[in-house]
Amino acid sequence: MAQSAAPPVSGSSSASETPLRLPIRTVLPWAVFVGLLMLIALYFVGAEQGATSLFSGTGVHEWVHDGRHLLGFPCH
Repeated sequence: MAQSAAPPVSGSSSASETPLRLPIRTVLPWAVFVGLLMLIALYFVGAEQGATSLFSGTGVHEWVHDGRHLLGFPCH
């Protein structure tokens, strides 16, 4: 018979493991940074080249055109 390739289990490892604790002071700045990046990306995909346009021309619209359709934003 074929032998399994899994390593042998020695005892109950789940009882001896403790969860990793991350202090909120370490996580919060990264969470805020990622949240701001996501809001900026949402602005460029959803609202740029509209009434609140920051850049003139259609360059930004062309770069995010497929993303607009994928997320359901009307653009034409």
